[in-house]
Amino acid sequence: MTAPPDDCLARNEWICGEYLSTRRQILLDAVVQHLQLTAVSVLIGLVLAVPLAVLARRWGWAAGPVLGVTTILYTIPSLAMFSLLLPVYGLSAALVVAGLVLYSLTLLVRNILAGLRAVPEETRQAARGMGYGPIRLLLTVELPLAVPAAMAGLRIATVSAVSLVTVGAIVGFGGLGNLIYSGMNTYFKAQVLTASVLCVVIAVAADLLLLGVQRLITPWTRAARG
Repeated sequence: MTAPPDDCLARNEWICGEYLSTRRQILLDAVVQHLQLTAVSVLIGLVLAVPLAVLARRWGWAAGPVLGVTTILYTIPSLAMFSLLLPVYGLSAALVVAGLVLYSLTLLVRNILAGLRAVPEETRQAARGMGYGPIRLLLTVELPLAVPAAMAGLRIATVSAVSLVTVGAIVGFGGLGNLIYSGMNTYFKAQVLTASVLCVVIAVAADLLLLGVQRLITPWTRAARG
């Protein structure tokens, strides 16, 4: 009878320390790409979402179209979204980023708009009475008060992006998704499990980081709860 292999890689076990030690650089490269795709996508989405939400708040007629279009974009399956964007961006990281930006708009615009709408009208009137113009009112009163709702949307959008980046493996730019996809094709258990766990760790860490940032930049909410 043949003796069983003496290492977990040869036995193809789900939990394997040997995999971590021998594929450390591969894992690091995948994590870095995953973080880069997530961060760039969410930041671009935020840059686009703020003016869209402000537009929808300033002109009520624009709220319906803006929310409608972003909601429709969110309902498009990820594979279909990437296929639609393929003629424009080709097989590139930009394709994945563009798709994630479009997905993030629904969550970001809706929450930023909700935050702007929640600003008490008497607060706006008081600021106008003190001589605040529209731009100063927006930057120093409305947007700061909308931060808690905006951060809630940012947290959800970020966690969602961490998950959706893995779909980018179909075009070769999926971060940890590349390892999950190749591991599933070859039934490489340790690779699939390790990459999947790292995705969860990134999502949880990103959410906790943004929660900490939210508490740091909104001290008045802690005072109100106290």
